[in-house]
Amino acid sequence: MSGRGVLSELALQFGIISVVAIGGGNAVLPEMHRMVVDVHGWMTSETFANLYALAQAAPGPNIMVVTLIGWYVAGIPGALVSTAALTMPASVIAFAASQARSRWNQLPWYKTFEHAVAPLTVGLVLASGGLLTASTASGPMSLAITAATVAFVLFTRMNPLLALGAGAVLGLVGLV
Repeated sequence: MSGRGVLSELALQFGIISVVAIGGGNAVLPEMHRMVVDVHGWMTSETFANLYALAQAAPGPNIMVVTLIGWYVAGIPGALVSTAALTMPASVIAFAASQARSRWNQLPWYKTFEHAVAPLTVGLVLASGGLLTASTASGPMSLAITAATVAFVLFTRMNPLLALGAGAVLGLVGLV
């Protein structure tokens, strides 16, 4: 596929993902993975997980993984196209939704809609976590570290980077 073809495909795919990203970019992480690993073969699951980890460790928005995917696939033009394709449609939809919410937020059907969308969002985020765990699990120890990190995040108010740092140390000493 030519460079222009890859850029067009990045724009199309991330534009579509942007429109269905209820709950934010992490909720559609499994679809991003399917697209770049399974459908297009632009990278391996391990590379995807590494780019995601890098995006999470860097300061800035969580969705920076899209920029890194675009960069990995097509360099700087890919990074720019992917980021714009993911952010622009969602921004327009968010603006329209905020206008609708301010107009209709007291109506019973709208309150029902808001309550109905919440479990969908939680489910999509959990699916993202499951996908990342499955694509990076290298044995019982890595699964135990993942479970401990999840518990740490859920049951403490401490910075999640502490758990990630502990996992990195365990990797450096060869336990993973």
